[in-house]
Amino acid sequence: MAFIKNGNTVISFAEYQDVVDIDQRLFDANEGLTDDVVDIALQRATERILTKMRNTSWWKNYYVTRDSSLSYNTAADVPALNANKIIDRQNDFRDLCVFTGLSEYILPNIADFSNADSAERQKMGYYTNRAEALFGELVAAGDWYDFDGSGAISSAEKSPGQYNLRRVR
Repeated sequence: MAFIKNGNTVISFAEYQDVVDIDQRLFDANEGLTDDVVDIALQRATERILTKMRNTSWWKNYYVTRDSSLSYNTAADVPALNANKIIDRQNDFRDLCVFTGLSEYILPNIADFSNADSAERQKMGYYTNRAEALFGELVAAGDWYDFDGSGAISSAEKSPGQYNLRRVR
């Protein structure tokens, strides 16, 4: 499914049904996980993904090499990604949003943190690993952003990158 938009603004890469498709049992056991709760979590996950992508050295290099008209004093001068220009690998961004939403927003709300072996805590770790791997894959591919807004990604707009995973304990 395409990104969720409000007018011309992308508000989420995924929707409630995408999360249900990944983990139906989660909703069977937690009736409080309504579509409103999940959609808000997915919006936050989308914002998190865009912020995280903006902070990669790949994005900074990608943007600066394509927009030589402006001078940049610091990395903070590089603008954020425009989600409307992500035109390829949208299914991967949807999956990334679902994994991030589950690991950082949805599962922590229902997890039993007093039990280290709880299923929710194990799922949080699983989805965190999936999200990190997919995020790294997207950065390494660098072939999904339409920088000039032409509706097609030219060879000059593709820029494979490198993403170093770091272990968080």
